Amino acid sequence: MIELDQTDRALLKALVNDAGVSTAALGKRLGLSQPATWRRIRRLEQAGVITGYRAVFDLEKLGFGVSVFLGVKLARKGRVSLEDFERAVTAIPEVQSVQHVLGLFDYRLRIVARDLADFERVLRRRIMTLPGVGDVEANVLLSEERLPGPIG
Repeated sequence: MIELDQTDRALLKALVNDAGVSTAALGKRLGLSQPATWRRIRRLEQAGVITGYRAVFDLEKLGFGVSVFLGVKLARKGRVSLEDFERAVTAIPEVQSVQHVLGLFDYRLRIVARDLADFERVLRRRIMTLPGVGDVEANVLLSEERLPGPIG
């Protein structure tokens, strides 16, 4: 675990909001020189606090108007069943994330689809035919607000 000061937290918060910002602009925003900003970023990367940078896409502009969180309960459990399911589900392009969770369901999937009819096709032809799938529960995303997380 690494100790973060107020400047580190402000730096992380700024990167969450715009990871593509230049170190010069970031430094100006934080009251630091460009080299000092770069050194802080590098330290956070080396400590494993920053593990990568990603692009965030507007899924609607790409034609995906529906996002669904799908709880999946496996009919049988065991190391082989879990591995078979994970291997199969990660090969489905509409599945954006796979989370192995504790609770009523074994997995939580985030699935994107063009519309509800497309989601039904994905559910029937791809998800329900996967190894070990038992019960499922779908929650359609109505709106989403992206937050910076526990950085403060």
